[in-house]
Amino acid sequence: MKYSKINNITGWFCFVVATLTYILTLEPNVSFWDCGEFIASAFKMQVVHQPGAPLFLMIQRFFSIFAGGDVTKVAYFMNVGSAVASGATILFLFWTITALAKKTLVKGNEEISRAQLISIMGAGVVGALAYTYSDSFWFSAVESEVYALSSLFTAIVFWAILKWEAVADEPRADRWLLFIAYIMGLSIGIHLLNLLTIPAIAFIYYFKKTPNPTTSGIIKTLVVGILILAVIQYGIIQYLVSFGASFDLFFVNTLGMGFGSGVLVFAILLIAALVLGIRYSIKHQKKVLNLALLSTVLIIFGYGSFAMIIIRAKANPNLNNSAPDNAFSFLSYLNREQYGDRPLLFGPNYNSQATGIKEGKTLYRKGEKKYEVAGKKTDYEYDKVTPFPRMFSNEERHVAYYKDMMGFDDTHFPTLFDNISFLFKYQIGNMYMRYFMWNFVGRQNDDQGQGSLYEGQWLSGIKPIDGILLGNQKNLPPSIVDSNAYNRFFFLPLIIGLLGAVWHFKRNQKDAGIVAMLFFFTGIAIVLYLNQKPLEPRERDYAYAGSFYAFAIWVGLGVLAIREYLAKKLTPANAAVGATVISLFCAPVIMAAQGWDDHDRSTKMVPHDIAADYLQSCAPNAILFTYGDNDTYPLWYAQEVENIRPDIRLVNLSLFDTDWYINGMKRKQNESAPLPISMKESQYVQGVRDVMYYQDYKIAGPVELKSILDVLLSDNDEDKVPLQNGTKENFIPTKNFKLTINPQDVINTGTVPASEAANIVPAMTWTFNKGYVTKGTLAMFDILVHNNWKRPIYFASTVPSEQYNGLDNYLYNEGLALRLRPLKVDTAAGRSELINTPVLYNNVMNKFKWGNIKNARYLDPQSSDDVSIFANVLNNTVSGLIKDGKIAEAKKAAARFEEVMPTKFYGMRAMMGTDFMAENLYTLGETAKANALVEKCAAYIQKELTYLADVSESKNRFVGGQNVQLGMSFLNQMARTAAEHKQTKLAERLTTMFKGFEVRFGPYFGQQQ
Repeated sequence: MKYSKINNITGWFCFVVATLTYILTLEPNVSFWDCGEFIASAFKMQVVHQPGAPLFLMIQRFFSIFAGGDVTKVAYFMNVGSAVASGATILFLFWTITALAKKTLVKGNEEISRAQLISIMGAGVVGALAYTYSDSFWFSAVESEVYALSSLFTAIVFWAILKWEAVADEPRADRWLLFIAYIMGLSIGIHLLNLLTIPAIAFIYYFKKTPNPTTSGIIKTLVVGILILAVIQYGIIQYLVSFGASFDLFFVNTLGMGFGSGVLVFAILLIAALVLGIRYSIKHQKKVLNLALLSTVLIIFGYGSFAMIIIRAKANPNLNNSAPDNAFSFLSYLNREQYGDRPLLFGPNYNSQATGIKEGKTLYRKGEKKYEVAGKKTDYEYDKVTPFPRMFSNEERHVAYYKDMMGFDDTHFPTLFDNISFLFKYQIGNMYMRYFMWNFVGRQNDDQGQGSLYEGQWLSGIKPIDGILLGNQKNLPPSIVDSNAYNRFFFLPLIIGLLGAVWHFKRNQKDAGIVAMLFFFTGIAIVLYLNQKPLEPRERDYAYAGSFYAFAIWVGLGVLAIREYLAKKLTPANAAVGATVISLFCAPVIMAAQGWDDHDRSTKMVPHDIAADYLQSCAPNAILFTYGDNDTYPLWYAQEVENIRPDIRLVNLSLFDTDWYINGMKRKQNESAPLPISMKESQYVQGVRDVMYYQDYKIAGPVELKSILDVLLSDNDEDKVPLQNGTKENFIPTKNFKLTINPQDVINTGTVPASEAANIVPAMTWTFNKGYVTKGTLAMFDILVHNNWKRPIYFASTVPSEQYNGLDNYLYNEGLALRLRPLKVDTAAGRSELINTPVLYNNVMNKFKWGNIKNARYLDPQSSDDVSIFANVLNNTVSGLIKDGKIAEAKKAAARFEEVMPTKFYGMRAMMGTDFMAENLYTLGETAKANALVEKCAAYIQKELTYLADVSESKNRFVGGQNVQLGMSFLNQMARTAAEHKQTKLAERLTTMFKGFEVRFGPYFGQQQ
């Protein structure tokens, strides 16, 4: 059988294995984070967050067709799309590895021997399957996110340049380069990762065209590769649109023509220039110019997928992030301007002091007939700056992290070397190398890692080595040994990859350097560019999957290194078979065996069910304020795709400060009527009332919210204060607000039942909790003033309390949402006791679903965090019923806790819920059950704290901070609770345990972790 046929068959075998793996472990519905937004937007062709992914949405829309009209299957088949794309990535990785292996082993037209064939195929299979079962790639392969498809396009591009290299001396070989350009253009509509292959591609081109490369040539090639990357990233993606916007500004504002006329003229001029340039290059035989111009045209063709963004934005869909329907809003969308900038080469440290504001470019917004000035882009000027600023954030939590990690006092101003040290300690060490080791060495668990020794660290499974890094590993706790993500590869995949890298550099230095270039630009270069702040809300390993792809090439080539060693003692064919078998077991097999259980999402439904529960917590036609990704995106999916509770209007408070989002709230969406917002668009457009500050006018008593709203919306100069730049701006003259209540309105709308009419307050009074008002807060005031209780108002239970704007004392828990109710404030009651018990009980017992958290084979980190949310809901239900004297119902709710909650603890927070339920069970007289739960909690705490004490003693510093404090606090509380309920022996055991840990941790209390 010919080499090419064997190569193709084996490659497709790897594709089948990978795709089957991903489909078997596939998320069955929507996932957390961006997936809900992507699925909802793909299903209805809507506009996602900046900078968009139009081609990804269109491809996913195709996969949704396989649902056959069953909206509950749409998410599944879009996830299948990611699985298939990931399987295809493995196919092209296999062909890439075999191409590199063949090029190194087989010289010229030399016939391939049987031993060489086995070695080459073995290398391809081992490397491809190792990447198949690598943690980061597998995670993205089973959900509807851009990274799977982006990886496929990256794999195609790198494979294609090797195909060009193999036929570069043949006529028309450059069609492969044009193919690469088109794929790169298309990939812009998915993710920009693909562009990072350009420097490596430049070197392949240089080495092929230059038989005798020189040092200066290599340096020039690196510079050219980076320049090409910059030209595409900035010149084509951004400046083409910027030039088009400038043309449109001139044609609309100066010549008085319609919106888009300038863009059309610019497009005609651009097309004409490219056509003339291509004709010139053909006429004068300028081959390089011709290739460059044709490549540019094809990149722009691929980039054309972004037309979908503008077309759909003009249709005003429900999800229309940034409303990029004109040249300037589209430019802002592409530039990711809503996310702000981070300094890269020069800028402030966290303790630099702002001395002034520097104005930058003029910002424009679309007016009725012309573009209007929306202000200037501004940047702070600082008293001190530094080159290469890595510690730049002045957020309090970030400053504390910088100081703790680097050991700085309050007076220290970080130097260049301090910033470089932070780069290596945190940005590379914690946010890259930790992820790299996860994939090829192993890891502790999948807890969110912020640099501690017990959460999300890498480990190998070789305890003496792990002990050097992590401290005493003798008594590993449940948070490690019971975690599905407790993966131990014993360094084997890493060793094989390093052997492959060394062998590659010895046998083919040029190709090895190219793979190293790919490894660097898709790994460390991203670290440098992202300049990440600490305390990220989620792990970011998916950003570096391209780097792990490059290392997987070397894992495959490790087969050839082992074969070369075995060939000294075995026949060539037997050495090839032996090397392949050894490498298979040391890399993909052990990775699959260890990793399967923490990537098998096939039995969990948490994102779907908790989204439905948020919605089902609300009364009909409600307004539900949300805040973050995970209390918004899955809900968008539930409404837009499965049509769950389309009567509810979701209002994301993180987006509410933008004019385009408020515009969307003033339109009907699904079955939800427009929000009662009275403001005219001219009163809140970009640049108008962006922020209005508090000026204390010493007003006695609370002021009607309607009056506050009128002052904030007034165009009268007397209702404004002068600013330093000479302009005037509205302000709030007091923080003491009130909203007069018509009791009949409240009763008629069902906000409060008639039986509680006596508890309705004549006016809600509260203290606004901020020193400024943004346009989103202004819009919320507008809703409160004009709603007249016609629509129920809720805050998702996950919304930070500062976003309640001081309304805390009127928010009542009805499940996963807090309802605004104008009832008398019980000053004796704690915040947690504001419960609308009858509604909460009905939701818990009759409406809520629980994501199969009890029986799911695996819960990802976000899903396991939500176990605590479910536990809190159930505990609130039981305690509320007990308070109301409804003991029978309380026992039913407690039984529901036992029925749906998992038996294992997903961290200390999840354990807290079980302890609270034990307290409720004691109150209900179910002492035996309560004792069992307390003993279970105590056993868990004992194992966790024993481990943390061991590590603290071995490292001679306090390790475990918050977990130690929580564990000790709950041991003490459980001992008191047991004593109060006359469980003397249990209380004594808990007290003894508590005192023992007091002794062990005593020397470290007061230390920073």
